[in-house]
Amino acid sequence: MTKTDQQNRELPELDPYLSISDLKIELSKTGMPLIEGVSFDISVGETVAIVGESGSGKSLTSLALMGLLPNALGVAEGSHIKINQGSGQTDELLSFSERQMRKIRGGQIGMIFQEPMTSLNPLFTIGNQIEEALTLHTKLRGRARRDEAISLLERVGIREAASRMRAYPHELSGGMRQRAMIAMALVGGPKLLIADEPTTALDVTIQAQILNLLRDLQKDLGMAMIFVSHDLGVVAEIADKVIVMEAGRVVETGTATQILTSPTQPYTRKLIDAVPKFDSELGPQVNFASASTPLITIRDICKSYALPDGKIVNALRSVTLDVAKDEILGIVGESGSGKSTIAKLLVGLETADSGEIFHNGAPLSYVGKDKLAMRRAIQMIFQDPFAALNPRWRIDRILMEPMVIHGLNGDRKAQRRAAGTLLERVGLPTSALDRFPHEFSGGQRQRLSIARSLAVQPKLLIADESVSALDVTVQAQVLELLAEVKTDLGMTVLFIAHDLAVVRNLCDRIGVMRHGELVELGSAEQVFDRPAHEYTRNLIDAVPKMPVAI
Repeated sequence: MTKTDQQNRELPELDPYLSISDLKIELSKTGMPLIEGVSFDISVGETVAIVGESGSGKSLTSLALMGLLPNALGVAEGSHIKINQGSGQTDELLSFSERQMRKIRGGQIGMIFQEPMTSLNPLFTIGNQIEEALTLHTKLRGRARRDEAISLLERVGIREAASRMRAYPHELSGGMRQRAMIAMALVGGPKLLIADEPTTALDVTIQAQILNLLRDLQKDLGMAMIFVSHDLGVVAEIADKVIVMEAGRVVETGTATQILTSPTQPYTRKLIDAVPKFDSELGPQVNFASASTPLITIRDICKSYALPDGKIVNALRSVTLDVAKDEILGIVGESGSGKSTIAKLLVGLETADSGEIFHNGAPLSYVGKDKLAMRRAIQMIFQDPFAALNPRWRIDRILMEPMVIHGLNGDRKAQRRAAGTLLERVGLPTSALDRFPHEFSGGQRQRLSIARSLAVQPKLLIADESVSALDVTVQAQVLELLAEVKTDLGMTVLFIAHDLAVVRNLCDRIGVMRHGELVELGSAEQVFDRPAHEYTRNLIDAVPKMPVAI
């Protein structure tokens, strides 16, 4: 059954499993409201999606349901979160003690967090962490507990589950880590599963697998699900009902079809309009392949890694690729296809096993006197700006550091003025120079990362999944900024992403990677409208499709 069929079906009238009414979350010291008047019900078997921009209150609402709000925040009087215990009995969760809430968390309400790498303990194996949850929520011990942990991993589609029990989080792919998080959330057999941006950092095929897995688990276990996301295409695939939040308030509620095809509020329409479209008209196609001297030339590059168990992974297999001057070249493919390995080779974080890389016709080198020059010529924007920016430094120091290293823009006063100019270029006020990274939103931090990369005026800018964690409106702003900066400064951009609609609308040419090989390369029009390789067609087919808005 497709999701459209599910959305058109008549859901049985059931008593809500969870009822939220007049939820208000405020700063404990000042009483300033962050969330106000949030009310909705969710029944067993129903999927309710909560959408909105960063800071709209989606995740805060979810944390309140779990009793996991930060200490600086509190729930105001008059708020209610009631859970249906059956036989006509309902409990007010807001009156529960911390000890009582521990039984609810994982037992009756499970939660999948956005980033499994930060949610899983890096010092313990996956098996240790699932067995710990089983110890807390079940009476299983010893061999029976281990067998149940293996069964949970098998249920979420992890092959060779018994051996994966011994793996640490960093030894699993992003998709497998997310599956392990789902397994942990299912330990207590919850009736409600909260999924907070569970597919944000995943490529389209893994994303499709996770969505199918969540649907199957919901059907098999009879769960309700709250799905928090900024990806409206994913919401269209999975949700029965959609709640739209803006600035801590619910602005619109309805079925997924109603909200996504016939929105009544301007804010909802703005969210929908910001989603990159597959059917949008492409700009004029430039034949970059005919450029005389490419900026970057990659010839027969191979790169392999040895795993702890002795296995060899071939990350790149004889990849040959030219990056033309002034173009935006998109690289797409599943996790582990070799996209980021190419980026690491270009910025000198890895060395190739064999093959050659040239910059402006000369061998690419990060040795000796060439090191500083190449560091200036090639810069990189990373996926997570919060991890890429030093949390102990103010923005002025972060932006001035590369100028100091490369001896640019004169003395410190001149460098600070240059840093202010960079902020204005990326759409931030010069007053931001005196603030720390944690004082900015996700979209603003990504703008800061772009500003830092521009501080040395590079010729090649590598953007590695630089917009994947941003909501659709902020994503659109950052993409527009990248396009403007590229045009104004005459840069070349290597854009690595898993969002195919974004790549189609931004890039001049697109390369498709699979298992370390470049299987297709062509203009955006060629690759998306006339894909030559079956794998490319499979990637395109896996993209969640938005219903047509009226």
